[in-house]
Amino acid sequence: MAYKVKAVAELVGISVRTLHHYDEIGLLKPDSTTPTGYRLYTDENLETLQQILFFKEIGFNLQEIKAILDNPAFDRKHALQSHRELLLQKKQRLEEMIRTVDKTIESIEGGSKMETDKMFEGFSMEEIEKHRETYADEARHLYGKEIVDESEKRTSAYTKDDWASINDQWNDIYQQVIAGMPNGPADPQVQAAVARLRAHITANFYDCTPEIFRGLGDLYVQDERFTKNIDKHHPGLAAFLREAMHVYCDRLAE
Repeated sequence: MAYKVKAVAELVGISVRTLHHYDEIGLLKPDSTTPTGYRLYTDENLETLQQILFFKEIGFNLQEIKAILDNPAFDRKHALQSHRELLLQKKQRLEEMIRTVDKTIESIEGGSKMETDKMFEGFSMEEIEKHRETYADEARHLYGKEIVDESEKRTSAYTKDDWASINDQWNDIYQQVIAGMPNGPADPQVQAAVARLRAHITANFYDCTPEIFRGLGDLYVQDERFTKNIDKHHPGLAAFLREAMHVYCDRLAE
């Protein structure tokens, strides 16, 4: 069955303009175009669009999504399994936050003071602050004052919401790597997550060059503080991540 662009937009709940943009950047090309210029999409195109929206939901940008989908080794079923795991993680955090909101409302309506240890369930503020301290210390340990200054300058103005977003993205990246661990460090989805990790560090902390990124991977297994921090997400994640980061850097050098 063929769908015109307006029908796809209404079915999915996105704008026609967005679909046009996806076409222009080569992310989602229509199956064909009518003589009068109408874009026509097939069921297969809709399956691809579903993948795009899933990847967007877990934090990938359009360039990263295109690289993943263009890879001949892309496995739709495996990707869906990864998406499910990541969405369950998000669901758990959101459910905790909803419970906190409900308890806060009950506290206000009942005229009682909410227990302090219950006020921030779901926010994981300790983890957020730990990220800030860990990665500033990490940069200082590896690369000295210049990078630390850059990192601290960027992060000094971050709000709690900023840190929550950064923490969520970091956890999403880790979960993407964990989902691909059975397939080895060179797995396309693992490599996409590793590329995303480097971009995440550059965007939020300091300019993470390939040399710095490789050294960072080594630090993950050489310094037990970082190994412990990473492995709490999954046993052996730090060592696997180091291997995957080395594969990524080796390919950049080719």
